[in-house]
Amino acid sequence: MTRLMVPHPGHFPALKEIIEVKGAEDLKEVEEVFMGGSPEVMGSGRGVLHAPLIDEIREQTEYAHQHGVKMNIAMNSTCLGGHHLTFEGYKMLEWYFGELNKAGVDGVIVAEPYLVELLRDFPMKTIVSVLSYVDAPQRAKFFEDLGAEVITVDTNINRHFELLKGIVKAVNCDIRVIVNEGCLYRCPFRYFHYNLASHLSSLNQPHSPLFAPDFYFDKCINIRLRDPVQIIKSAWIRPEDIKEYEAIGIKSFKLSGRTKAVNWIIECMRAYSYRAFKGNLLEILDCPQMLRYMFYIDNEKLEGSIEQWKNCKKNCNECGYCAALIKEVLTYLKCE
Repeated sequence: MTRLMVPHPGHFPALKEIIEVKGAEDLKEVEEVFMGGSPEVMGSGRGVLHAPLIDEIREQTEYAHQHGVKMNIAMNSTCLGGHHLTFEGYKMLEWYFGELNKAGVDGVIVAEPYLVELLRDFPMKTIVSVLSYVDAPQRAKFFEDLGAEVITVDTNINRHFELLKGIVKAVNCDIRVIVNEGCLYRCPFRYFHYNLASHLSSLNQPHSPLFAPDFYFDKCINIRLRDPVQIIKSAWIRPEDIKEYEAIGIKSFKLSGRTKAVNWIIECMRAYSYRAFKGNLLEILDCPQMLRYMFYIDNEKLEGSIEQWKNCKKNCNECGYCAALIKEVLTYLKCE
C-alpha cells in the first residue's frame, strides 16, 4: 500500500488538526508525520518553529499512535561542526536517541552517515534524509549497508525514471520521494543553503550566528522571477502523477513543509491523498510558495507532461520543452 508522510510544525494543536482531518476524510495513505527535534542537541535542514521537549514528544507520539499514525523526528543537519565525533557529542546523541526511543518515536531522519550507523543500536527506524543526496544506486547501497531502512532520494532525480528504477532494484529498503519541493533543479546554492539552515537551527554550536540574511533563498526566488521556466524544471510531482512512481515500485511519498502553517499542510495532504488538485500549482509547492502572488500555473494544463519528463535527457539547451510549456500554463498576476 502507498504511504504518505506529512510534515508537522511541532506543536500539539497542529498534530491534532492533521489527525482529525485524516480521520474525518478517511485519508488512509497518511501513515506518518514528522517534526523537528531539539535544537539544543543538533540542528536540522529547516528552522524549528516549535521545539518540543522529550515529555511533549512522548505525549504527541502516544496521541499519534492512538490514531494509527507513526511519529518521526527530523535530525538531518548537514553540518554538526565535528561535535558529534567527540566523546561528549557521541554521549549526548546516544542519550538523546535513547530518550526518543523511550518516548515511543518510530523513526529518526538523519543525513550524516555516522548517525545512520549510530542508530543501528536502537529499534527506531533509520530514515535517510533527502539531504544525504542519494542520487544513484551505488550511493543507495552504501547507505543501506550502513543501516538505512528508508532512503529519501535526492529530489534532483525525481524525474530521472531510469535512475529511480535502478535505485529501487539495487536495495531492499524503502525508497521515498518528496513530492512538493519546488527548489531549483540542480541548484548551485543547495548544499550551502542547507549548511546555513543547519547552523541557524542549532543551539549547541557556539560559533553559529542566531540570525543571518538568507542570501541563498533570495537568489533562488530572484532567479525564478526573472526566468519562470525554472519553476517548471523543478522536480515537483503533481498529485495526479503519483501513479507513475508507484508503477516503478515506489510506495513511499513525503510532503515537504514543516515550517508552514497547518492549514497549508492540510491542503497539501488532501491534494496528494486524493491524487487531484485544481488551481494554481504554486499553492501546494514548498519553497517558491510566495510566487503564487505573481504567477498562476494551471495544474490541469500540466496533464500529460510527465510523459515527456519520464524520458527527458535533461539537456535543456537542446530540448526546449519546458520553455514552450511555461508559455501555455503560466499567467502573470496583477499586483494590487
